[in-house]
Amino acid sequence: MVQAMNKSDKKGQKRISSLLYAVKSYFSVQANVLIVLFAVLLLVLTVYPIYSVIRSAVTVGRMEAMRYNTLMHTKLSEGDLTFLNFQALLTNESTFWKPLWNSLRMSAYASLIAILVGGTFAFLITRTDIHCKKFFSSVFIFPYIMPSWTLALVWKNVFANSRVGTGVVGMLESLTGICVPPWVVYGIFPCALVMGIHYAPFAYILIGGTLRNMDANLEEAATILQASRGRILRKITIPIVMPALFSTVLLVFSSTMASYAVPVFVGSPGNFFVLSTQLSSLYNTMATKGQAFVMTIVLILFGVMLLGINLWFTGKRKSFTTVTGKSGQVSYIKLGKANNIVAAVLVIVLFLIAIFPIISFALESMCEVQGDYSTLTLKYWLSREDIGGFAVNAGHGILFNSMIWQALWGSIKLSLIVSLLVGTCGILIGYAVARKRGTKLAGLVSGLAFFPYLVPSMAFGAIFLAVSTRLTFLRGTLALLVIVGAIKYLPFASRSGTNSMMQLSGEIEEAAVIVGASWPKRMLRVLFPIQKSSFISGYLLPFISCMRELSLFVLLTTSGTLITTLLSYFDEKAVTQMSNGINLLIVIIVLLVNFTINKLTGASIDKGVGGN
Repeated sequence: MVQAMNKSDKKGQKRISSLLYAVKSYFSVQANVLIVLFAVLLLVLTVYPIYSVIRSAVTVGRMEAMRYNTLMHTKLSEGDLTFLNFQALLTNESTFWKPLWNSLRMSAYASLIAILVGGTFAFLITRTDIHCKKFFSSVFIFPYIMPSWTLALVWKNVFANSRVGTGVVGMLESLTGICVPPWVVYGIFPCALVMGIHYAPFAYILIGGTLRNMDANLEEAATILQASRGRILRKITIPIVMPALFSTVLLVFSSTMASYAVPVFVGSPGNFFVLSTQLSSLYNTMATKGQAFVMTIVLILFGVMLLGINLWFTGKRKSFTTVTGKSGQVSYIKLGKANNIVAAVLVIVLFLIAIFPIISFALESMCEVQGDYSTLTLKYWLSREDIGGFAVNAGHGILFNSMIWQALWGSIKLSLIVSLLVGTCGILIGYAVARKRGTKLAGLVSGLAFFPYLVPSMAFGAIFLAVSTRLTFLRGTLALLVIVGAIKYLPFASRSGTNSMMQLSGEIEEAAVIVGASWPKRMLRVLFPIQKSSFISGYLLPFISCMRELSLFVLLTTSGTLITTLLSYFDEKAVTQMSNGINLLIVIIVLLVNFTINKLTGASIDKGVGGN
């Protein structure tokens, strides 16, 4: 009996020893350590916040309980579980259904505009012999690099008039006396147009890349068969770029659904409200916070639904390839005498959407009376006295305003921390996923890293607002903003890191291992230099996105913490000179950072489309 027990104990010890050896052996590989670490971290950072939102949606606060007890004669107490928040929101036409309809219409129109503008530019640059391709390709990405509300503020600066809204005089009325109708200044038309132009570079990049890589033999064969140019476009070109068109529509649609700044600037003054603006309003009212979390769940479901549609569409047809190789000779359409005319039209369009906004902000920031350019002054830039008057405590002029510089430093500091954190994590995730490709754990990490992209920015901020109500030590801190920004922008960096690592053969690292190079040295001295441009974009894009972000942080911090929230505050208080000046600062900083990084590294967002 004793011998049997001893044998059993020895077998148990051997199993434990074998298990410990297997675990030690597994974690001796750096890729395994990283893949497990990020799997646990991303699960915590996605599952718990979603749980917090759902919990907040079905839980009533003190003010909500009082409201429901009064209106519905319930006997609720703070912390009780109930579905009344769902009932209250989903049965309210003015708070939910009408804004939902407005959001859907705005997103659909913006997608159409983005396709038409971006697709036209892509076609002209990749398939014709138009002049100045490099210039057009480089400048056309400006509307995306700049904040989304840039064109919204320009729209207000130009078309606002004494008969609409606050009665502020815009550039058009000041110079010509013309007052455009209210629907032109505020409402769905400017919202959709501004969002469509802002996201048109996405259509340009996606569609342009497909057109550039399209096999020219297809069009040449159709031409030999005497097919008309229109028929070639309908039967060959459009079907080939259909995946890019569909991806653009989904991307623009989901991003516009979550847009907050543009509807606030050129929508709300005309009583045009969408889900994002209603979401902010619900959060800022104690008695409706639960309904705000319900709306957050709705926005998340929309994001997941759009991803599902994309997977269904691409899954219907396993391949959009029509041939096994492609011709190296691209047959450009010759514009002939129309070349100069078309090029001139593009120059005018680019001036209006990329150059004129900067000029407009500079002029409007110096107008004593908005729209009256005979009252230009440098007071709002150089004054050392309080220039806000009774309207708002604006402080000194922009260059001597401690509040502005403090907010600007807050944005720069946040952007730097987020970009360093996100860029590094993106590279490490890319390394781990590439080395463990095909495993379930790699698929889990890749999917979790992409999940934040599905959640609209406003809803994502709301998720972590729910988290901060439980983890009170995070509320209102820089750490909370860093966490939110890092998770939200992780999809860009992780995709960039994964794609870059997938291109590297494992033999490169194996050679470094043979010569005794440690893992950190292999990463810094071997792998990073090879894919430097791609990796740097994983740092650059989060920095630019964070510097111009408003929707993500507006619920989580006060107006003076970040430069974007301060800009929104000044615009709300009608100190338009300060808001225009601040916007000019943001645009200049973002463009300078992007230009400097591109010059130093050779990386460019439009590279490979047609600007070479």
